[in-house]
Amino acid sequence: MKKGIIGKKIGMTQIFLENGTVIPVTVIEAGPCAVVQKKTAETDGYDAIQLGFAEVADKKVTKPLQGHFKKANVTLKRHLKEFRLEDVSGYNVGDEVKADVFAEGDKIDVTGTSKGHGYTGAIKRWNLSMLGQTHGIGPIHRQSGSMGVIDPARIFKNKKMAGQWGNEKVTVLNLDVVKVDAEKNLIAVKGAIPGPRGGIVFIRNSVKA
Repeated sequence: MKKGIIGKKIGMTQIFLENGTVIPVTVIEAGPCAVVQKKTAETDGYDAIQLGFAEVADKKVTKPLQGHFKKANVTLKRHLKEFRLEDVSGYNVGDEVKADVFAEGDKIDVTGTSKGHGYTGAIKRWNLSMLGQTHGIGPIHRQSGSMGVIDPARIFKNKKMAGQWGNEKVTVLNLDVVKVDAEKNLIAVKGAIPGPRGGIVFIRNSVKA
Protein backbone atom coordinates (compact mmCIF):
# COMPACT_ATOMS: atom_id res chain seq x y z
CA MET A 1 0.00 0.00 0.00
CA LYS A 2 1.33 3.41 -0.97
CA LYS A 3 1.73 6.01 1.77
CA GLY A 4 3.61 9.24 2.43
CA ILE A 5 4.27 12.00 4.94
CA ILE A 6 6.08 15.33 5.24
CA GLY A 7 8.87 15.71 7.78
CA LYS A 8 11.76 17.81 9.03
CA LYS A 9 15.34 16.58 9.31
CA ILE A 10 16.49 16.75 12.93
CA GLY A 11 20.02 15.39 12.58
CA MET A 12 22.10 12.22 12.70
CA THR A 13 22.89 9.89 15.57
CA GLN A 14 23.45 6.16 16.10
CA ILE A 15 21.42 3.26 17.44
CA PHE A 16 22.81 0.14 19.12
CA LEU A 17 21.12 -3.17 18.35
CA GLU A 18 20.82 -5.99 20.87
CA ASN A 19 23.80 -7.80 19.33
CA GLY A 20 25.97 -4.69 19.71
CA THR A 21 25.84 -3.59 16.08
CA VAL A 22 25.95 0.18 15.63
CA ILE A 23 23.67 1.67 12.97
CA PRO A 24 24.04 5.32 11.84
CA VAL A 25 20.59 6.88 11.54
CA THR A 26 18.97 10.14 10.56
CA VAL A 27 16.18 11.31 12.84
CA ILE A 28 13.18 12.87 11.09
CA GLU A 29 10.27 14.69 12.72
CA ALA A 30 7.51 13.16 10.58
CA GLY A 31 4.19 14.97 10.94
CA PRO A 32 1.68 15.35 12.28
CA CYS A 33 0.29 16.26 8.86
CA ALA A 34 -3.27 17.26 8.05
CA VAL A 35 -5.15 16.03 4.99
CA VAL A 36 -5.97 19.30 3.22
CA GLN A 37 -7.39 17.88 -0.01
CA LYS A 38 -8.52 14.51 -1.32
CA LYS A 39 -8.46 13.64 -5.02
CA THR A 40 -10.19 10.65 -6.58
CA ALA A 41 -10.14 9.03 -10.00
CA GLU A 42 -13.80 9.96 -10.54
CA THR A 43 -13.30 13.71 -10.04
CA ASP A 44 -9.61 14.31 -10.80
CA GLY A 45 -8.50 11.33 -12.86
CA TYR A 46 -6.22 9.90 -10.18
CA ASP A 47 -6.14 9.10 -6.47
CA ALA A 48 -4.10 11.34 -4.20
CA ILE A 49 -4.12 13.25 -0.93
CA GLN A 50 -2.60 16.65 -0.22
CA LEU A 51 -0.87 16.94 3.15
CA GLY A 52 -0.03 20.08 5.10
CA PHE A 53 2.82 20.32 7.62
CA ALA A 54 4.01 22.92 10.18
CA GLU A 55 1.61 25.61 11.36
CA VAL A 56 2.25 29.17 10.20
CA ALA A 57 0.94 32.67 10.91
CA ASP A 58 -1.81 34.23 8.78
CA LYS A 59 0.44 36.96 7.36
CA LYS A 60 2.74 34.37 5.79
CA VAL A 61 -0.02 32.68 3.77
CA THR A 62 -1.67 34.22 0.70
CA LYS A 63 -5.41 34.84 0.76
CA PRO A 64 -6.17 32.18 -1.90
CA LEU A 65 -4.31 29.59 0.18
CA GLN A 66 -6.08 30.77 3.32
CA GLY A 67 -9.36 30.03 1.57
CA HIS A 68 -8.02 26.61 0.58
CA PHE A 69 -7.29 25.75 4.22
CA LYS A 70 -10.56 27.27 5.42
CA LYS A 71 -12.52 25.08 3.01
CA ALA A 72 -10.82 22.01 4.46
CA ASN A 73 -11.33 23.32 8.02
CA VAL A 74 -7.59 22.92 8.66
CA THR A 75 -5.22 25.33 10.38
CA LEU A 76 -2.78 27.17 8.11
CA LYS A 77 0.27 25.12 7.13
CA ARG A 78 3.66 26.21 5.83
CA HIS A 79 4.28 23.22 3.56
CA LEU A 80 1.96 21.37 1.17
CA LYS A 81 2.71 18.16 -0.71
CA GLU A 82 0.57 15.83 -2.79
CA PHE A 83 1.08 12.07 -2.55
CA ARG A 84 -0.42 9.76 -5.16
CA LEU A 85 -1.96 6.67 -3.61
CA GLU A 86 -3.57 3.50 -4.91
CA ASP A 87 -6.59 3.93 -2.63
CA VAL A 88 -7.71 7.06 -0.77
CA SER A 89 -10.89 5.61 0.69
CA GLY A 90 -9.24 5.43 4.12
CA TYR A 91 -8.56 9.17 4.21
CA ASN A 92 -10.88 12.14 4.71
CA VAL A 93 -10.21 15.87 4.57
CA GLY A 94 -9.17 17.02 8.04
CA ASP A 95 -7.67 13.67 9.08
CA GLU A 96 -4.27 13.64 10.76
CA VAL A 97 -1.39 11.55 9.45
CA LYS A 98 1.31 10.71 11.99
CA ALA A 99 4.68 8.99 12.01
CA ASP A 100 3.12 5.61 12.80
CA VAL A 101 1.93 5.40 9.19
CA PHE A 102 5.36 3.75 8.76
CA ALA A 103 6.69 0.85 10.82
CA GLU A 104 10.09 -0.59 11.66
CA GLY A 105 11.50 -2.54 8.75
CA ASP A 106 9.71 -0.55 6.05
CA LYS A 107 11.60 0.48 2.92
CA ILE A 108 11.21 4.18 2.10
CA ASP A 109 12.36 6.85 -0.34
CA VAL A 110 13.29 10.27 1.06
CA THR A 111 13.28 13.44 -1.06
CA GLY A 112 14.89 16.67 0.07
CA THR A 113 16.86 19.72 -1.10
CA SER A 114 20.61 19.25 -0.92
CA LYS A 115 22.89 21.78 0.74
CA GLY A 116 23.74 24.71 -1.53
CA HIS A 117 27.40 25.64 -2.04
CA GLY A 118 26.89 28.50 -4.49
CA TYR A 119 28.81 28.99 -7.74
CA THR A 120 31.76 26.61 -7.52
CA GLY A 121 34.78 25.87 -9.64
CA ALA A 122 35.16 22.61 -11.55
CA ILE A 123 37.82 21.28 -9.15
CA LYS A 124 35.65 21.54 -6.05
CA ARG A 125 32.41 20.71 -7.86
CA TRP A 126 33.60 17.66 -9.82
CA ASN A 127 36.97 16.83 -8.19
CA LEU A 128 38.87 17.41 -11.46
CA SER A 129 42.66 17.43 -11.52
CA MET A 130 44.41 20.79 -11.31
CA LEU A 131 46.62 22.16 -14.04
CA GLY A 132 50.27 22.12 -13.03
CA GLN A 133 51.52 25.28 -11.34
CA THR A 134 55.23 24.86 -12.07
CA HIS A 135 57.63 24.53 -15.03
CA GLY A 136 56.51 27.75 -16.69
CA ILE A 137 52.75 27.00 -16.60
CA GLY A 138 51.87 29.32 -13.69
CA PRO A 139 50.92 31.46 -12.03
CA ILE A 140 47.52 29.70 -12.25
CA HIS A 141 45.43 29.03 -9.16
CA ARG A 142 43.16 25.95 -9.08
CA GLN A 143 42.47 25.78 -12.78
CA SER A 144 41.50 22.44 -14.28
CA GLY A 145 43.54 20.82 -17.01
CA SER A 146 42.55 20.45 -20.66
CA MET A 147 38.89 19.54 -21.16
CA GLY A 148 38.84 19.21 -24.95
CA VAL A 149 40.35 16.84 -27.49
CA ILE A 150 42.18 17.39 -30.77
CA ASP A 151 39.36 16.03 -32.92
CA PRO A 152 36.77 17.47 -32.73
CA ALA A 153 38.43 20.63 -31.43
CA ARG A 154 35.60 21.55 -29.07
CA ILE A 155 34.12 20.67 -25.69
CA PHE A 156 31.19 18.27 -25.77
CA LYS A 157 27.80 19.16 -24.37
CA ASN A 158 27.26 18.32 -20.68
CA LYS A 159 30.98 18.56 -19.92
CA LYS A 160 31.64 18.87 -16.20
CA MET A 161 32.50 22.52 -15.64
CA ALA A 162 32.09 25.29 -13.06
CA GLY A 163 28.57 26.19 -11.95
CA GLN A 164 25.97 25.95 -9.21
CA TRP A 165 26.73 23.15 -6.77
CA GLY A 166 23.95 21.74 -4.61
CA ASN A 167 20.59 23.32 -3.72
CA GLU A 168 18.75 20.81 -5.90
CA LYS A 169 16.09 18.17 -5.42
CA VAL A 170 17.62 14.83 -4.41
CA THR A 171 15.91 11.51 -3.71
CA VAL A 172 17.58 8.67 -1.81
CA LEU A 173 16.01 5.27 -2.51
CA ASN A 174 15.47 2.12 -0.43
CA LEU A 175 16.28 3.38 3.05
CA ASP A 176 15.38 1.23 6.05
CA VAL A 177 13.15 2.48 8.86
CA VAL A 178 15.03 1.49 12.02
CA LYS A 179 12.73 2.92 14.68
CA VAL A 180 9.41 4.77 14.95
CA ASP A 181 8.37 6.86 17.97
CA ALA A 182 4.67 7.62 17.42
CA GLU A 183 4.34 9.74 20.58
CA LYS A 184 7.11 12.14 19.57
CA ASN A 185 6.43 11.81 15.80
CA LEU A 186 9.98 10.68 15.11
CA ILE A 187 11.30 8.27 12.50
CA ALA A 188 14.89 6.97 12.57
CA VAL A 189 16.15 6.10 9.08
CA LYS A 190 19.32 4.13 8.40
CA GLY A 191 21.95 6.23 6.66
CA ALA A 192 22.02 9.83 5.48
CA ILE A 193 19.37 11.89 3.71
CA PRO A 194 19.78 15.08 1.67
CA GLY A 195 19.59 18.56 3.13
CA PRO A 196 20.73 20.47 6.23
CA ARG A 197 19.35 20.12 9.75
CA GLY A 198 15.87 21.58 9.79
CA GLY A 199 15.34 20.92 6.08
CA ILE A 200 11.96 19.73 4.86
CA VAL A 201 11.82 16.19 3.44
CA PHE A 202 9.12 14.08 1.82
CA ILE A 203 8.87 10.41 2.78
CA ARG A 204 7.09 7.75 0.75
CA ASN A 205 7.18 3.97 0.61
CA SER A 206 9.92 2.72 -1.72
CA VAL A 207 8.98 2.38 -5.38
CA LYS A 208 11.74 -0.16 -6.13
CA ALA A 209 11.71 -2.36 -3.04
